[in-house]
Amino acid sequence: MLNNQVIKASNLEVAYKDKIIWKNVSFSLDQGQFTAILGPNGAGKSTLFKIILGLKETAKGKITVYGEEPQKASKYIGYVPQRKDISNQSDLAAKELVKIAYKGNKLGIYLNAYNLNKRAHEVLEQVDALDLANKRIGQLSGGELQRIFLAQALIDDPKILLLDEPLANLDLRRQYELVELIKKLSITKKINVLLIAHDLNPLSPYIDNLIYVANKRIASGNISEVLTSESLSKLYNSNVEVLKDSTGRLVIVGAGGEGHHNV
Repeated sequence: MLNNQVIKASNLEVAYKDKIIWKNVSFSLDQGQFTAILGPNGAGKSTLFKIILGLKETAKGKITVYGEEPQKASKYIGYVPQRKDISNQSDLAAKELVKIAYKGNKLGIYLNAYNLNKRAHEVLEQVDALDLANKRIGQLSGGELQRIFLAQALIDDPKILLLDEPLANLDLRRQYELVELIKKLSITKKINVLLIAHDLNPLSPYIDNLIYVANKRIASGNISEVLTSESLSKLYNSNVEVLKDSTGRLVIVGAGGEGHHNV
């Protein structure tokens, strides 16, 4: 039986060569949460995914996934990286691209060709992309591609989805549509979702938890706890204001000399 505490990090320190990315970082994520990960460029958001996936070791501290070391827990995770090179697969049908992603590592069970085809059909239906099954990858729009990548991440029936900037390069309407779909999946399939983004506004109606990465540290909690002038000023060790612009979008001003940006 899986631990209800999905991810637990204690006193993490992470570095690249001699450069410290984070230090003294602790947080935990519980079962059933949809978590957004925000912060300025270079703060280490994608690094967090690498650690959870067991692709990067920490300099200090400990992180567990369902109580296990990340390398052992990878079987629970579906992952969509920030950039996928599909240039050599542009003539492939979307359904075939989904099938390629199947690893069959859940409990060591592997599907035969018939059942794999059936499984690909199931996940395409789950992401509302059955109509794209026979279309060539090179013919798909950015929003359509994200649905296919999401289907790839789902094909091994994961318990956790790691999505690295899936909203990038989508117009606002497509962003909301994709986030709504991800939220629906997280509820109906009881999947824990961690999603990296630069803009919180399309996510705020749907997420349960927020991790804000900045200044070599992390603030974690719900939106009302993390996105306050007091909380972010403490995180940055400088005066930061969280404001709303004329359209109602949240904006961070100050941010330790990093200017201002939408959240």
